[in-house]
Amino acid sequence: MTTIAVIGCGTIGVSWAAYFLSRGLLVTAFDPDTNARAYFAQRVAEDMRTLGVDPITPVVSPTLEEALQGAELVVENAPESIALKQQVLADIQLIAPSQALVVSSTSSLKHSDITEGTPAPERIIIAHPFNPPHLVPLVELYGPDSERVQRLADFYHSIGKQPVVLRKEMVGHIANRLSSALWREALYLLQEGVASVEDIDLAVTAGPGLRWAIQGPFLTYHLGGGQGGIRHYLEHLGPSQEYRWASLGQPTMSDELYEQVIQGVELATHGHSLPDLFSERDRQLTAIQHALANGKQEKSL
Repeated sequence: MTTIAVIGCGTIGVSWAAYFLSRGLLVTAFDPDTNARAYFAQRVAEDMRTLGVDPITPVVSPTLEEALQGAELVVENAPESIALKQQVLADIQLIAPSQALVVSSTSSLKHSDITEGTPAPERIIIAHPFNPPHLVPLVELYGPDSERVQRLADFYHSIGKQPVVLRKEMVGHIANRLSSALWREALYLLQEGVASVEDIDLAVTAGPGLRWAIQGPFLTYHLGGGQGGIRHYLEHLGPSQEYRWASLGQPTMSDELYEQVIQGVELATHGHSLPDLFSERDRQLTAIQHALANGKQEKSL
């Protein structure tokens, strides 16, 4: 696949386009919002500079029909609305070349929901990137047609992504469910007055977050079992996990909690602007990727 249609020119569409272009692929884009189309190329160029490559200008089409001409892969990035995605995906199916793979970047919605009423639901694949797609390699895949899913997985592998395939559909897929579980407990800790926003964040970035960059939860606990590995951990430390699970909380999403979060984040950012924070995030994500790549080159298991 060499020709990609990016439908939806928001944050995810911009990031996807930058990544595809950086890999030498052709990109055409469309968004019904004229402002989104107007600033698309500029935002793509900024993301490409973050990748350390010279910006390439994507083709921004005035119509969906024009954007889909000759597309081999169509990436839908509409807002997280079931009704809206159903309409956009139906329109894409009616116009896109019959051999094109059609994927949705939905972050949480189920395949069966967003494809209901579309001409050919089996043709659509969920391909959820983790934000920002141009810097984070994960793509979560789910679709009823295993052959199409495998073709897509092979393609993403070929351009440097790390796809995982869900065996069944699930709200939030994998990564966002795990993230939501952590976020829920972070809110509960804040609401209960256990720690500040800044310290809760630091407890992740200076602790388990470092391990999670190289090992997921299962491998982490496998090593946590010492010489006995995961079997020893489950047999001897499993009850301690159940003890902690029993104490996990359910925050009350109140106006008071919202204000706690907002004020806590304002204090934790120490006056830095959002553009500065985005830039620092991207710089450090790039540094982490380089460090991981160098580590794998030096010694790979």
